[in-house]
Amino acid sequence: MPIWLKAAGKWGSIFAILALVVTLLKQIIAFIGFLTFAIKILVILIFVALISGVAFMIIRSWNANRQTKQ
Repeated sequence: MPIWLKAAGKWGSIFAILALVVTLLKQIIAFIGFLTFAIKILVILIFVALISGVAFMIIRSWNANRQTKQ
């Protein structure tokens, strides 16, 4: 086996491992981005539910107070 084949094989495997590591890091960054987006949506939905619950309680107490005055 010629020496240049050994060198190409060695460097080729190093470059392949390096490419796999870079691809893995890109996928991890994309996954973290997706998780942060999902958490943001969850926080917004919880906030909307909380505001809706507070509004419902205010309207219910306002109607109850109005009915007791009549």
